[in-house]
Amino acid sequence: MNINLKIEVFKEDDVYVALAPELSVSSFGDTIEDAKKSLKEAIEAFIEECEHMGSLDEVLEESGFQKINDVWTFKKPAAEEEFALAI
Repeated sequence: MNINLKIEVFKEDDVYVALAPELSVSSFGDTIEDAKKSLKEAIEAFIEECEHMGSLDEVLEESGFQKINDVWTFKKPAAEEEFALAI
């Protein structure tokens, strides 16, 4: 089984934080590569725990993924944009 994920990496003070927003899983490292490696390990642990609990399919579906030919892919939005909102 494969899961296609988007990751984002942010610089916070003197560490890099890597985030998989669709799963709300994050980790950190001293370099971008360290943060990405640490995030991969965190995602693997998250997936293993979901499998252990028997809830992986449900968690992925509720997170917006769809399974096509043994590959879990995040559903693409019909439109996507950024905007500023005065509050």
